[in-house]
Amino acid sequence: MLIDITPLKISRDYRLLFFGQLISFFGSMMSFIVVPVQMFQLTESSLMVGLIGIAEFVPMFVLAFVGGVLADAVDRRKMLRLTEVGQTIVTAILLGNSLLPQPQIWILFVCVGIHAGLAGLQRPSFEALIPKIVPLEYMTAVSALNSIRYNVGAILSPIIAGFLVTGLGASWAYLIDLITFIASLIAVWLIRAVPPAADADRPNFESIKKGFRYAMSRQELLGTYLIDINAMLFGMPIALFPAIAAAHGGASVGFLYSAIAVGALIASLTSGWAKKVYRHGLMIAIAAALWGVAIIFFGLAESFWLGLFFLAVAGFFDMISGIFRSTIWNQTIPNHFRGRLAGIEMISYLTGPMLGHAEAGIVAHFFGVKTSIISGGILTVIGTIVLAFLLPKFIFYDGREGIKRKKREEQERETMKTLEPSIEQI
Repeated sequence: MLIDITPLKISRDYRLLFFGQLISFFGSMMSFIVVPVQMFQLTESSLMVGLIGIAEFVPMFVLAFVGGVLADAVDRRKMLRLTEVGQTIVTAILLGNSLLPQPQIWILFVCVGIHAGLAGLQRPSFEALIPKIVPLEYMTAVSALNSIRYNVGAILSPIIAGFLVTGLGASWAYLIDLITFIASLIAVWLIRAVPPAADADRPNFESIKKGFRYAMSRQELLGTYLIDINAMLFGMPIALFPAIAAAHGGASVGFLYSAIAVGALIASLTSGWAKKVYRHGLMIAIAAALWGVAIIFFGLAESFWLGLFFLAVAGFFDMISGIFRSTIWNQTIPNHFRGRLAGIEMISYLTGPMLGHAEAGIVAHFFGVKTSIISGGILTVIGTIVLAFLLPKFIFYDGREGIKRKKREEQERETMKTLEPSIEQI
């Protein structure tokens, strides 16, 4: 069954964000590919490439909590505007560094750290904005559309970036990224304001703790975080792509990145069936385990093209997992917690890849690239099985009950707001 595009038809603001991000992400993926390739060119070390993930993780982890609190307490449109401007400036710095006679490694680390921090501030507002501009019953369709937006850029951009960085240099890729930011800046300036609720929690440490306690109290949410962290921490081989590509011509690095996105795009375009599935937790666990299996076969593949095939298979199952994780989050989390939990979600789906880059680089440094990939896939499968046994409420979660729970919690909150004046008078 083909993808449901209803959200694009019924929501002007979602259309603006979708197409603005579509264009901008095409450029951003170039920088995402070129930074590790440039690092490998400068250092010839997979370990140094892996350490990029550490540079990204620390500011992302800290500022995602802050971004989550602010998403519930300030105008989400304003947050998108400020962070988009900041990311544009960071890209300009990367461009300037690439034009130096000797590009500086420390500037690469600083820029990826700042960019990740800004993403930590931005993503919760973006995620919390979606349920306000698109009806809840279309969240599965939104998840699929967002993945298409991501994967269109993730397929074409890396291939182009691979040829640019090996043929003309990193500067051209950074320049294209800088130009495409215009589309996202226009989009965030045209969408309508999305002010916080009148009774929104104040942005402070207690507010962060409230969101964290709520997330930890629900096993179906905890499962979405831990399953993905496990899969990406052990089974993400991206940091090894520059080293793999070096044996097949440097420009082939783009095909390795794109292969995962090809599989993910196929999953998105054929995702219409997902709206008829309600055992979301079970589907996430199955998809995560199959991601690990595909990574094992990628590590075992002797042919470059066969390896690309298994990366595409891995990307397919990763996207299936992503669609159902996003559906759980958007359909079940009350609006007054949405920003804070979007921050926790961001930490969950970026912690794995960022630390996974370092894990893959360290294992490859001591034991070799092939061992790093295969062992990571095996640990992914084992970890998924263990978590499935430890989180039975996650595995047996039913999406229909999740929607009912969200509506019930929001009704209870409205009732309490109505009763508060009477209680204060007593």
